[in-house]
Amino acid sequence: MAIPRLLAFVLAPLIGALAAAGVVLAVIAGDAGATTAFVAGAILALPSVALGMVVAVRRPGSAVGPLLMLVGATAVWVTVGDLYFAAIARRPGLPLAELYVALSQGDWMFLYVPAALLMLVFPDGRLPGRRWRWVVAGLLIVPALFVLFGVFDPDSYRQPFASMPHLFALPPAYGAAVRVAGLSLLPVFLGLLVASAAAVVLRYRRTSEEVKRAQLKWLALGAAALPLTLLLCWASYLFIGGPDLALAGLAVTALTIPVATTIAVLRHDLYDIDRAISAAVTYGLVTAILLGFYTAASFLVGLGAGRGSPVAAAAGTAICAAALSPLRVRLQRQVDRRLYPQRQAVLGAIEELRDRTHAGLAQPEELESALRAALRDPELRVGYLLPGTSHLVDASGTPLRPADAHRTPVRLGGHTIGAIVRGSTGTRELLREAADAGALLIEVVRLRIEVSRALDETEASRARLLHAGYEERRRLERDLHDGAQQRLVSLGMAIRLAQRHLHDGTADVGDLLDRCMAELAAAVTELRQIAHGLRPSSLDDGLGNALVMLARKVPVPVTLDVAADDLPEDVAMTAYYVASEAMTNAVKHAGPAAIGVHVARAGDRVTVRVSDDGPGGAEIRPGTGLAGLADRVQAAGGALRLRSPAGGGTLVEAELPCAS
Repeated sequence: MAIPRLLAFVLAPLIGALAAAGVVLAVIAGDAGATTAFVAGAILALPSVALGMVVAVRRPGSAVGPLLMLVGATAVWVTVGDLYFAAIARRPGLPLAELYVALSQGDWMFLYVPAALLMLVFPDGRLPGRRWRWVVAGLLIVPALFVLFGVFDPDSYRQPFASMPHLFALPPAYGAAVRVAGLSLLPVFLGLLVASAAAVVLRYRRTSEEVKRAQLKWLALGAAALPLTLLLCWASYLFIGGPDLALAGLAVTALTIPVATTIAVLRHDLYDIDRAISAAVTYGLVTAILLGFYTAASFLVGLGAGRGSPVAAAAGTAICAAALSPLRVRLQRQVDRRLYPQRQAVLGAIEELRDRTHAGLAQPEELESALRAALRDPELRVGYLLPGTSHLVDASGTPLRPADAHRTPVRLGGHTIGAIVRGSTGTRELLREAADAGALLIEVVRLRIEVSRALDETEASRARLLHAGYEERRRLERDLHDGAQQRLVSLGMAIRLAQRHLHDGTADVGDLLDRCMAELAAAVTELRQIAHGLRPSSLDDGLGNALVMLARKVPVPVTLDVAADDLPEDVAMTAYYVASEAMTNAVKHAGPAAIGVHVARAGDRVTVRVSDDGPGGAEIRPGTGLAGLADRVQAAGGALRLRSPAGGGTLVEAELPCAS
């Protein structure tokens, strides 16, 4: 087992024992104030201890976990110490009372040591270099020396222990020297704390790894609660005349530092840390300026820090807030430029492209290149989602197949219109902002692609319809030539022969006329068949009757629901062919167990839906029956839609205009 994790497992029961000792001392002391402080300290220490154990388990070789637990343990130690003092005051005969009082005169320095050590080894659990070992040694030795000087100091103890005898006090002649030696350690210890904080800055400036930089930023964000505490203290004195609100800041600090440290070590990419820091700094500055304005206004109007007239105080606050509203936007830009340059670059690039596009100096299709330049990510892609499709395309209409994890959807009006596909840089939150800012440009490009595709499809549809017309004309010519035309020619020759032999009696005219009638009947039958291919005769009795007769020819059960009567001839014929072709394709390619046909009319629109329970996966491909059907529907001014997910059956839906 790694030593840091083993140390964490040892610390956990020790901290628990310390908390249990606090409960016992609270009962002995009977001091409500000290007991309340102990409960508050234990609650505030819980996040550090619990999250430190989590870090120790997940990162067993890192010293961050046990040090984080020690940071929380200091809060418990301070409150338990206060309880012990209260218990000694009530029962002076408690064990080790004299020794504890002697050692406690200078033990406050140790409260800062865990936090300082945490800054030295954060985030990987190692020191920035060998020379920093001297800082670690100083953080351990200087507080120990300070405690010793406090033990040997001959001066009396603080109240209520002034009458308690010294165990290790030196003669009074050495008192001045001991105090000077102790005081000389204060600037040394302060320098060690500054060096610990400087280690974080130095590590950030030296490293080029994005992960470590993000982790250090998380630690800085957690430490930002300390300036918040100062602002709360300022506001507390300003509004309620005391430092009570500062306690809330300390509570927030006790929570944010362990949470930020844990996120930094385990999930540094949980959120866009640059955005969080920028927002925190911006709102902190705005709050400080607002408090400054309010303080000045209160002083000038003699409101006594806002307590003299609540109405005037509220009015002053509202005026200050209104004045700072435009300032916040400018301040956010300035902070972003310093702390969040990527955001400033991205939003600035989108805004510039939008302005140039409105001026006619650029095209919205340049959004991808603008984002690539702003983020310095040559692999970034901008995808567009066309209506009725489920896959992205680029600005030229070429399909994109990005991984879902790298896709940031772009939404406009509650609908997804595209996506920004991350390459190698850029956080999810930043790409979401870019998606929101560039949504209008993406919508313009998407509409352009859709219009271009519609024009291309219209041209292709016209060509297919023209080709189909030529093919149909050649088929009719061939059918007429090979069938009815030949029979009519033969019929004419027989009639001519009968005419020649009508008076000479050399031919059986009656037999000739019988054969003429047979040829005529065959020709009529063939012409009817050809005409039926152009327009089904079953439509004479309405679309419903035609679909019933069509369903009887299908080898699978067909459920009909036709609620559209008195349709115009061309609409009824198109609807018939939609149902016929869709059912034919279903039987031929899907092998369904059942087919459903639904025809309904709503106002000036007729909807034809043909569904089956086959395996799905159908597509409209050039040269197929569905492609020809789509051309026929489009020629009628309608639209054909196909939904055929794999394993989910197929639905062919045609919507046709129907003028009343």
